[in-house]
Amino acid sequence: MNKGQLILSLIVTVLLVSCDSGNSTSLSAKSIIYCSEGSPASFNPQTITSGTSIDATSNQLYDRLLSFNPGDNDIKPALAKSWHVTRDGKMITFYLRKNVEFHQTEYFTPTRTFNADDVLFSFNRILDQNHEFNSVAGVQYPFFQSVNFSSLVYEVEKINEYTVRFKLNHSDSSFLSNLASDYSVIISAEYGKQLSQINLHHNIDLLPIGTGPFKLKEYRAGSFIRYYPHENYWREKVKIEQLIFDITPSNTSRLTKLLTGACDVIAYPIATEQIQKYSNLTLDAVTSLNVGYLGFNTQKPPFDNKLVRKAIAFAINKKAIIETIYAGKADMAKSILPKSSWAYDDSASEQVYSVETARILLHEAGYPNGFTMNIWAMPVQRAYNPDALTMAKLIQADLQKIGITVKIISGYEWEVFLNMVRLGEHQSVLLGWSADHPDPDNFLTPILSCDSAGKGSNNTQWCNKDFDQLLKDALQTANINQRKKYYAQALAIVAEEVPLLPIAHSKRYQARSTDVKGKLLNAFGGIDFRKVSKN
Repeated sequence: MNKGQLILSLIVTVLLVSCDSGNSTSLSAKSIIYCSEGSPASFNPQTITSGTSIDATSNQLYDRLLSFNPGDNDIKPALAKSWHVTRDGKMITFYLRKNVEFHQTEYFTPTRTFNADDVLFSFNRILDQNHEFNSVAGVQYPFFQSVNFSSLVYEVEKINEYTVRFKLNHSDSSFLSNLASDYSVIISAEYGKQLSQINLHHNIDLLPIGTGPFKLKEYRAGSFIRYYPHENYWREKVKIEQLIFDITPSNTSRLTKLLTGACDVIAYPIATEQIQKYSNLTLDAVTSLNVGYLGFNTQKPPFDNKLVRKAIAFAINKKAIIETIYAGKADMAKSILPKSSWAYDDSASEQVYSVETARILLHEAGYPNGFTMNIWAMPVQRAYNPDALTMAKLIQADLQKIGITVKIISGYEWEVFLNMVRLGEHQSVLLGWSADHPDPDNFLTPILSCDSAGKGSNNTQWCNKDFDQLLKDALQTANINQRKKYYAQALAIVAEEVPLLPIAHSKRYQARSTDVKGKLLNAFGGIDFRKVSKN
């Protein structure tokens, strides 16, 4: 019996002995219950990059000025019905949609519809350090910091009630994509004013108000989120009466709830091959724009030494990791960018597995007898790394062959883990990145730019001015072929410096009852329940 069969066998035994899911079945008859792997760190995507939080909030509660066409990933209108870009690319004017209503909840009743003031409020909060909501409760804006948003945009101007203009310091070919990302949500200026008057500024991120398809009804931390439909949603109305996020960190518990009908959809399912044998279940899979990697804290010895980083890269058997952790259902990463990216460089050389080369490099680096290091293993499942603890153990065994002793750090809550890594407590860390939009800059700038080091998603703390300049050059031209050349040069620097070791580009899986219809998963960004129904 393989691992997947054993897990299912144990779960079914438990169900036959003790399960009573009557209450859940009654609720699920008029609702969709999604078993999530964790609690959101915030209900405002502006302030987070956690995939758990994005799944729970961005597409459910909010809209953006722009969005992506799911067919070809082209940018399409959303709250902005149209836009105009000047020839030099430095001014973008958006013409806003009228008669778009914000949520009416127990804690807020809007008196007007969406207009230009809401756009200014949403982005000036991020751009203006003196804005009264800028640093409320110590929040930061990691996505916007990682793309250097405040250095790019020098003004958001209100032309009239339904026209706004973004003025840029220089052209940026990824700017529209960034505005269509999960983080660039529009929040209510009127709600902000109300909170200011009663000195409850922090509620802007805790009790959300957006224009999206669902509104918050109830939240119990660590237990569940209850969403109701937005009655006056400007797009097509949602087809369910409630959306419940059942917060279930244990992957075995999520599978159990799916099998009993306590959940209709589950995140990051285990035993995927076995799930496909159930006629009442469907396994969804999408090839994601993502990368799982081992990142080195380049500001801490011995990883401030490039030769040490290279030695470890040669010593890790990525093929064995793909087969064990991903069950072979992932591509071995040759670079940060997956093959599906238009900037992928097929001519780049691939990292080989060579224990002998690793030993030679370690000797040259001044560590002939090895050393002791730690690897921080993320405590949650992600498509880019479904089992970081086991991956860390495989790497531990690989590095033992070249005299390196590895201590594995795990067990922290997800948000605590991320914060400690952001503060640089680690020597190395198993993490990853799921793209927010299809532009290749969304991989390179957040993960490895100087601007993102220490405050965004650059957990390697690596900063290379030549690399950064190439990224800037690529953004200041709309010529795809020229951008490809810049990115190829940038990726060559990464391959030489090895601030991180790309391991895999994986698929994202999700399991659901066959009663649940509609598309939930995309190649990038969070899940979306707005067009999902239940028979």
